[in-house]
Amino acid sequence: MEQVAKYSSVEAVTIPKPRKLNVMSKIAPYLYLTPAMIFFATFVYAPFINTIRMSFCITNLRGEAVKFVGLRNYTETITSPSFLNSLMVTFQFVALIAVPSIIIGLILVLLANNKTKLSRLYELMFSAPMAIASAPAAIIWTMIFHPTNGILNYLVQREVGWLTNPNIAIYSVALVTVWLNIGINFIYLLTGIRNIPEELIESAEVDGAKYFQKLFSITLPMLSPQLFFVFFLNMIMAFQAFSQIRLLTAGGPENTTNVLVHSIYREAFFNGRFEMASVQSLILFVIMLIFTIVQFALEKKLVHYQ
Repeated sequence: MEQVAKYSSVEAVTIPKPRKLNVMSKIAPYLYLTPAMIFFATFVYAPFINTIRMSFCITNLRGEAVKFVGLRNYTETITSPSFLNSLMVTFQFVALIAVPSIIIGLILVLLANNKTKLSRLYELMFSAPMAIASAPAAIIWTMIFHPTNGILNYLVQREVGWLTNPNIAIYSVALVTVWLNIGINFIYLLTGIRNIPEELIESAEVDGAKYFQKLFSITLPMLSPQLFFVFFLNMIMAFQAFSQIRLLTAGGPENTTNVLVHSIYREAFFNGRFEMASVQSLILFVIMLIFTIVQFALEKKLVHYQ
């Protein structure tokens, strides 16, 4: 009996008390975040605050605020014909980039998604522009658009001023930008279409669905998250486009390609009016913020995640 009692008795289990964190353990997470916080404070938040401050002042040629003028810079900017022209050109440029980029990217993805011998070659070809920076791409297209020696004029058998004609310069720059965006659009959309369950496609085929029925009833709804993301990504990239415009047309001819980012650059570094450049920068920030808010507002209505 004593042995049974000995082995049947349950020893009291002592639960260890939680250790109190020392001071170093409490501040360690913040120490890890400190480098990133210093980086953002130095290169993002401080310049942004300084831009807001300069927009209310008159600056000298070195970009130093010398006199507070309140809202005068904003009034002068909003009523300036040059700024209004840049604003209209910017919206036109964004429209020429966003929609064609989505359509072309989707067509290329549908071609590459067909399981043929050339599908791997398509993937390599269509994603190649992603590896080319905008500056060297602009130089390549400058030679293509050359009025006398360019291959494009050789193909059309006409001497067209693709970059010097005010009526078509914006379309030429938009063509280059769409070509630059093809790679990243292709990668995102191809990833999305490859994640569509094959069971859905096979079930539709068993029910007798044709190609376009599968495309509009299954593929596009299932691809809507990637389409939605790529659409707004292209809009943001179009708003921020600068290198190709600077190298191809420098805002010309007759300011027909002088988008808002290039106008900011011109006001600051050519006209020496850093305060006007600051105002235009903040206006561009507000425009992009509005588009971002609209994006989140429309996401739940237009995107199907299941």
